[in-house]
Amino acid sequence: MTHQSKDIIGIIHDLHLKGIIDQTDHLIHSTAGTTEGLVYILSVNNKAKYVLKPDLPQQIMMVEQFLHTYRHCALLPELLYTDPAKMSILYTYVSGTTHYERGTKTNWLTLLAGGLINHYKNYPHSDKWGYWLEEPCSTWRDFIEQGVEYARMNVGSLLPVEDYYKVKSLAGAVPEGEDTERFLLHGDCGVHNFVFDQSVLTGVIDPAPIAGPVLYDFLYAFCSSPDDLNLETLIPAFTLLNHKPMERSRLIEEVIIQLYCRIGSCVKHHPHDLAAYLKAWDYWKALTP
Repeated sequence: MTHQSKDIIGIIHDLHLKGIIDQTDHLIHSTAGTTEGLVYILSVNNKAKYVLKPDLPQQIMMVEQFLHTYRHCALLPELLYTDPAKMSILYTYVSGTTHYERGTKTNWLTLLAGGLINHYKNYPHSDKWGYWLEEPCSTWRDFIEQGVEYARMNVGSLLPVEDYYKVKSLAGAVPEGEDTERFLLHGDCGVHNFVFDQSVLTGVIDPAPIAGPVLYDFLYAFCSSPDDLNLETLIPAFTLLNHKPMERSRLIEEVIIQLYCRIGSCVKHHPHDLAAYLKAWDYWKALTP
């Protein structure tokens, strides 16, 4: 038994003594999640019931704030306990499947907009953007431009250099923040963190909270899978989003920025999706002058 496992067993025992959790019978290690360590799924009577997540204090603080702020959203797990030292957090397990059997993107994107994103609240507690505790950015544009530069390192020569300069130009036109409302966002709002039951979206897990406009989480979700990356899928859900009026041309530009960043991530983590993303890239690039 590793030292970390002993620590986790001690934490679980303490939670049980405090009456926060029932007597657990299994401890399942999972590498899924934003933490560099492990996520622990705890079961009661052979049924997964809790998620115990150790992490860095700053990450724990952000996740705690996110889950507490949106505690009335049925799509999110229920926050049960946070270690006073901010070394671990406990919340309910959301049963279902991720990635697969998720139904149409139009359906789950619509449920996501109405069930979570439209409940987002302004975040006045910081004047920073992005990961305001760990890697704060002075403006929203700075955060987006950092994402584009990181993506370029992964994209390399896969796309023409002209595509990079196009995206760089679009990112440079993103508002700095003065006229942009700052919300508390999930930050990793993609299909890899969505839970489905019988092809219906029922849960959103593993937040990596950031401060930014609501459109970011929405388009991040839209671009998080290579299927149905078209206007016919995007627009019906977008019209249901609580968002300031936006010209379609600017919406397309925002998609292109997010899609470029997603291709960068795809090269590194999901190469099997790359061909479909490149096809989508040609589609969206053709929609711009």
